[in-house]
Amino acid sequence: MKPHSVSGVEMRKRQAAHIEAPPQAPGQPRPNTCCLCWCGCCKCLWNEDRIERTERQTCTKMDSIEAAEEQRPSLEELLSWSRSFEMMLRSLEGREIFRDFLRSEYSEDNLLFWLACEELKKETSPSVVDEKARIIYEDYVSILSPKEVGRCVCLSEEHRGSPVSLDSRVREGINQSLTEPSNTMYEEAQLQIYTLMHRDSFPRFLNSSVYRDLLDSRRRTCLDT
Repeated sequence: MKPHSVSGVEMRKRQAAHIEAPPQAPGQPRPNTCCLCWCGCCKCLWNEDRIERTERQTCTKMDSIEAAEEQRPSLEELLSWSRSFEMMLRSLEGREIFRDFLRSEYSEDNLLFWLACEELKKETSPSVVDEKARIIYEDYVSILSPKEVGRCVCLSEEHRGSPVSLDSRVREGINQSLTEPSNTMYEEAQLQIYTLMHRDSFPRFLNSSVYRDLLDSRRRTCLDT
């Protein structure tokens, strides 16, 4: 005996009856719905498990992202800074940590001046170059500015106690360039400040608790894993 087959007409009647059924109260499952209901409206174990599984996957991804962010910079990156001042300056995390250290020595403006000069070099619009060049002068070069670069006292063994500042030749060159600013007008001044940070501030940074504590923390993390 052949199994009973459902005709197309009867199938459409069943679908119509299901669609026209009266709405159910919120949170109540529809009658005669299977657990794999395509609309996800049935309150069944399969549907709840699917939602929970999606939430767990999302949380796992977020935890992984947060863990990765907490571990930046990596131990390898930290060690590379001790070998190269330039490599540290190229790192966003390196600049931020070095800036915190300079702030403790009241010489943060040296790094801010260097970064401002880097941004100026990227500009090609004459009006933008003119505006940024004048802002840099007013903020970091003018003797009237409280943030004048190089106003700190040198702490290196070779020149301990001697004031550091932009030399008169470089300062005069900047004053002349203000009549017709260019995106490279601060190159010599930037080099002087870079040299100051490299020779004077950077060695102290590598021996500071700021850098040492972070390095030890990354080493312990590597040993634990």
